[in-house]
Amino acid sequence: MKKLVYIILCLEGAVLSFNVAAAAALIPSIAGEFAATQFVVARIVWLYMLPYGLAALLYGPLVRAIDAKKIELACLLFFSLANLAAGLAVSLKVLFWARFFMGVFGASVIPLALILIARHTPSNQRGRAVGIFFSSTFVASLLGLFLSGLIPWRWIFLIPAGLGFLLWPVIYFYLPSFKEDLSGFRLSYFFAFKNKKVLYIFTYIFFISLFYHGVQQWLAVYFSRSLGFNQLIVSLLVILTSLSGIIGEAVGGWCSDSLGRRKTVDLGIILMIFSLFLLLFKLPLAILAFLMVIWGIGWTFNHAGISTMLTDLPAEFLNESASLNSSVRFISGGLGAMLAGLLMQRSFVLGFAALGFCLIGLLVFTRSLIDKN
Repeated sequence: MKKLVYIILCLEGAVLSFNVAAAAALIPSIAGEFAATQFVVARIVWLYMLPYGLAALLYGPLVRAIDAKKIELACLLFFSLANLAAGLAVSLKVLFWARFFMGVFGASVIPLALILIARHTPSNQRGRAVGIFFSSTFVASLLGLFLSGLIPWRWIFLIPAGLGFLLWPVIYFYLPSFKEDLSGFRLSYFFAFKNKKVLYIFTYIFFISLFYHGVQQWLAVYFSRSLGFNQLIVSLLVILTSLSGIIGEAVGGWCSDSLGRRKTVDLGIILMIFSLFLLLFKLPLAILAFLMVIWGIGWTFNHAGISTMLTDLPAEFLNESASLNSSVRFISGGLGAMLAGLLMQRSFVLGFAALGFCLIGLLVFTRSLIDKN
């Protein structure tokens, strides 16, 4: 892959990811301004994730029929407008609709990136390419989280709106056309799922994302409500999950190439389990910070390993797999955030314990399943 194309994809991924993690950290501040409960405002998480997941199903097949450059130009424009609407929202209803459209139009970037990496990168270098791409998204997410503790919440949406408008002409003038890749629109998801390895990989992705986001999207509320931390401390703790994720994606990609995909995936989930069970105890701030680092590294090791597995799938499954990766992760993530909220309203200890045992079950029952098929 040409370096310029890869850099543009990384920049677009960064704009997309700027407020993905920050949105959860902003829940207390937004709730305060609109005089709403934090559990109501928390809808901004799954109202982004579920539309994202559903829309992602279209983009992989769609780039067979329409030049991917045109798709990216349209999606970036409307994604930026949705962020602008969120930043200027005068009511929660407007904010919710803006988040919905941010999800719909933001879903195009990752499928395209995975398709291009798979097509234009040697197998023994794909882990690094995938890892660095996702590291760029974590850098942006980290910056958004950091700023969420320092500036008014509206700017967390206005900044990516402005950056998106600035990036649009760069894509217009410098991203090449992909017309030579066109072969006609077709949906082949049923055909893809007839392959057992594809089926098992995405079943695994569904559950790991469900459990991860069931924890991740409620961390800010837990730190605020149960531990009484202010917005700055809440944001800094959640920031650590992204800061460690920058390293975790890059190192996880390297491990996928050198140690193997499955070993990297298993190591990641073990680290997640370790950190989650320690969250059951009210620990000093320094230890909580350490646990956030371990949690972030575990998730990104797992993410890098599984994402690299997808680039190794046969070419006939590539477009569907690239779309399914985003779709399954965000649909299950949105469901995880929504369903975990039912447990968290009863007790955060109950919620964390239940999700921890779910992660253990996922590790035990699927450890070698993917490799056997």
